Amino acid sequence: MKILDDYGSQILEAFWTTIQLTIFSAIGALILGVIVAAMRVSPVPVARFLGAAYVTVFRNTPLTLILLFCVFGLYQTLDISLASTSSSTFVIDNNFRLAVLGLSVYTASFVCESIRAGINTVHAGQAEAGRSLGLTFLQNLRLIVLPQAFRAVIAPLGSVLIALTKNSTVAAVIGVSEASKLMKEILENEAALFVTAGIFAVGFVILTLPTGLLFGKLAKKFEVAR
Repeated sequence: MKILDDYGSQILEAFWTTIQLTIFSAIGALILGVIVAAMRVSPVPVARFLGAAYVTVFRNTPLTLILLFCVFGLYQTLDISLASTSSSTFVIDNNFRLAVLGLSVYTASFVCESIRAGINTVHAGQAEAGRSLGLTFLQNLRLIVLPQAFRAVIAPLGSVLIALTKNSTVAAVIGVSEASKLMKEILENEAALFVTAGIFAVGFVILTLPTGLLFGKLAKKFEVAR
């Protein structure tokens, strides 16, 4: 196939960038999402307010605007860069890391709500037992509540990860050379619209389908008996 012959290595490289975006953003979103979820169930009113405000703002803000803010707001206006300015690949590295930041803070709002739903499935007596043993709120959350909550939300977290993989295509708006950006460039130079679209569609199916199957099996394996 001519397109694969001409662009094969670029397609693989673009999908590798997509995978990297997904992995790094997933790690950042999981860490930040757990923190925000802890704030949302915190006994401190200010923490609950800030957690709720975070979810409301980022869940209802288009991802494109968040990524554009990362570039034009953080980098160009506030001069905050996430890569060494002396590097020959500064622009590429900085845009990639800003994309990871934007995807992380956006996805964290959905991770937070999934985890909070899992926390709500844990029987109140579990937390009360922890408090009776003298555990602090954070100790109770870390040792008793969160381990059970994660077991209850494996499938929803898998759905969030799949959505993150597809949302990574938005990074093209700030110049990150991932799959959708390359597809646009190929379509500008090739007339094979359906072949090109089909190749990239299959690529994303290959990325997302195993994720869904894996998290589905994990959800069944670690399902909490009620």
